[in-house]
Amino acid sequence: MKKLKETHVPYNTGWAGELRKGQVIRVLATTTVDFVAFRLDNLRERFDQARTKVYNMKIFVSTGDKLMGRDNQHMMTIMEDLNKDGTHDLQKGMCSAYRFQLAKQEGRLREYYPREITDIPDHGCYENLSKALEPYGIAPENIPSPFNLNQTMKIDGVTGKMEHTSIRPKPGSYVDLRAEMDLLVALSACPDLPVGGKPVNLMIYEP
Repeated sequence: MKKLKETHVPYNTGWAGELRKGQVIRVLATTTVDFVAFRLDNLRERFDQARTKVYNMKIFVSTGDKLMGRDNQHMMTIMEDLNKDGTHDLQKGMCSAYRFQLAKQEGRLREYYPREITDIPDHGCYENLSKALEPYGIAPENIPSPFNLNQTMKIDGVTGKMEHTSIRPKPGSYVDLRAEMDLLVALSACPDLPVGGKPVNLMIYEP
């Protein structure tokens, strides 16, 4: 593949850009990455967690699986997934300043995260994605719940209880996603409180 673009996304910031049909975005990260997509010629059509789970008939998606939109359109295909130690999450939404503050006020930080949290961020993925998508006229309330790359959750199949884990990909791991239509895509380099967030690198390729 021919590399068209390479971008470094610093810790706890966001990025948005256009992706043409057939192009591939590579997300290289050892931290959680909140990822969303919109149909470029109709930004009201956007990635949908529920449609994606039902289409693939599973809650953990990987190589060969499809990311689906709200109207059941096939938006992206996972071409390669090098996160071999964990999974990606399709249950959670975005972290945010309010979410952190509420957990702290309620004394529940230790319940939510598998390590001691002494200082909470003043913003999170909700704010990062809102800022990145603002130039495209997308209001924060219209940003869908994301595909949480590299966020391995422990889920009890009987009770449905969810727990964070500290499982993250090894250095050099990446996920390749191919656009099946012209898209606007955005991502956030999550503060990732379970382990402590890190920067994210992305590359865009064409066949």
